[in-house]
Amino acid sequence: MEKKQMNNTIKNKKKKRKKKIGRKILLLLLFVLVITGGIFAYRVHLNGGGMSGMLATMVGHDQNTKKNLPELKVLVLGISTDQENVELTDTIMVASYNPNTQKATLLSIPRDTYIGKNTARATAYEKINTLYGRKHRPDETLEAINEITGLDIQYYVVVKTEALIKLVDVIGGVTFNVPIDMDYDDKTQNLHIHLKKGEQKLDGNKAEQLVRFRHNNNGSSYPAEYGDNDLGRMRTQREFIMQVIKQTAKPENIFKLGEILEVAEEYVITNIDFNVAKDYIPYVVEFSTENMLTETLPGSVPNLNKTNNVSIFVYDKVETKKLVQELFVDRDLEENEETEGEEKTNQEENTTTNIDKSEITIEVLNGSGVSNNLQKVVNQLQGAGFKVTRTGSTNTTTKTVINNKKAVKEDLLTKIKEVVGKGSIETSQSSSSKVDVTIIIGKDY
Repeated sequence: MEKKQMNNTIKNKKKKRKKKIGRKILLLLLFVLVITGGIFAYRVHLNGGGMSGMLATMVGHDQNTKKNLPELKVLVLGISTDQENVELTDTIMVASYNPNTQKATLLSIPRDTYIGKNTARATAYEKINTLYGRKHRPDETLEAINEITGLDIQYYVVVKTEALIKLVDVIGGVTFNVPIDMDYDDKTQNLHIHLKKGEQKLDGNKAEQLVRFRHNNNGSSYPAEYGDNDLGRMRTQREFIMQVIKQTAKPENIFKLGEILEVAEEYVITNIDFNVAKDYIPYVVEFSTENMLTETLPGSVPNLNKTNNVSIFVYDKVETKKLVQELFVDRDLEENEETEGEEKTNQEENTTTNIDKSEITIEVLNGSGVSNNLQKVVNQLQGAGFKVTRTGSTNTTTKTVINNKKAVKEDLLTKIKEVVGKGSIETSQSSSSKVDVTIIIGKDY
């Protein structure tokens, strides 16, 4: 009996020892987790915090990594695959993204851009959109684009039609303001476009119809002020891409990352190495499409009797050089340059703020979804004595914004608001800005 009690006592002591050891191990693990978590949280904080900081920390970045990242320039080719054994280049764009300034650019290249030597003897095979279809070599198109723009683009992304359709469906559709009624049928491509004008949620099939539309069955197209035929299509493509980026970047879509990557793996061809891509991903999540500038390659469409009866687009070499300088060089300058002292800064600020309203340069961007609004605002401003030096379009936005780029006096900004009739006044000073004030027309106009 005594022996049995002794054995029980020994067993109880062993159990207590095991419990104590177990508690110590658990406390040690908790301590390690707290320390590790604290270090991780601290690194996230150093990397800017939020989703961007967390992703940057997860891929091994420190607070200096982003500073050393150059602007990323990529050639984007949109390929339609509706016809058997034929791949047509429907979309050609040069895209750039700067993680430090959080600015991006989309430059559309007309697919009929002539790359031959003699326009008088032009052939359909001398259009830039034929290069990829011949040998399925995107590097040839890349070389041609670098020659046209003077840029040294290293990367390309070839996106097949199926990628757009499936991506839009994966993220649950994209809300977009279709600019006009679209009614077109092409049995040879099995292409049928039937969309109504107005804001609506587009699924993958309708998204394809939108970006491939050029003109209706009756020959009508986008209105001239919007940009007819190819110009209108390129504008729609740019604005739709901005909405896709904006809506794909929503926090809830982080859980759909696996599906998005599957689409990319199957329908996207690129020479961008994963090690390059992962360095930019943490900062792309912070990108706002309002910081995207969109333009089209400058040029003209000559009469058919001067081009061997072949419809081509001839780019303007002088204007192209100016535009590329503005988009990809001047815009990439450091925004927050160091000044030579507080006194110099104050002098420059006083010089700017005391200018007369006729000396203020104003940029007007139409984000209302109504093409006529742009000219209305320009007329109102010019009628009130203001100088409008730049106009354009941007992605659809709800509210009108008057952005102070160069420390313009408050009373002049208020006057601009009175003339426009709408708009919240914001300040986003930029030393590289080409204008003093940027007005973004919203749907509230």
